[in-house]
Amino acid sequence: MNDDDQLGPTLIALFQGVIYREAGAAPWQALLDLQARVRDYAGVIGLELILDEAEGYAYLRQREQAPDAPGLPRLVQRRPLSFPVSLLLVLLRRKLAEFDATGGDTRLVVSRDDIANHMRLFLPDSANEARLFDRMETHLNKVVELGFLRRLRGQENQYEVRRILKAFVDAQWLDDFAARLDNYAQHAAALDDKDRA
Repeated sequence: MNDDDQLGPTLIALFQGVIYREAGAAPWQALLDLQARVRDYAGVIGLELILDEAEGYAYLRQREQAPDAPGLPRLVQRRPLSFPVSLLLVLLRRKLAEFDATGGDTRLVVSRDDIANHMRLFLPDSANEARLFDRMETHLNKVVELGFLRRLRGQENQYEVRRILKAFVDAQWLDDFAARLDNYAQHAAALDDKDRA
């Protein structure tokens, strides 16, 4: 198969989502071989190729434009995340950073119960444990849908944290979220003080 035959399937795979090295050697190698052509093609429509060979993933991202510069309309839509989903992403990102610091295995696997216990610290107290886990399941499903977690087959309530999370939840995103979390905590404390008065 020549480069022209591989370019179409490679671009389509990127338009559909993330390409992971672990998903298959042939598509990953085709992307590595064609990355200059993929970058050129994606650039024409205002996208850029993000390729992390060390972590083993690649995806397309909308190229940032200067606010005063006319450009192409936005092709990749931004989606606002709920507070619990944002919090879950932050917690998973921190867990991934701690995991990477210890070295060893490259796959971080977490359980639903472990995630729920970490999130419980930041969510309002609830006497209804079943309701908390139902909500947690909703938030986990959203994170799986976004591609940051993958359910493990044959291991109920076990998830692999996808390494692409590092690209989306970077230091700036963490700092911004930490500032919002502080504001949220101050607001919650003020409401709590008001209720006691």
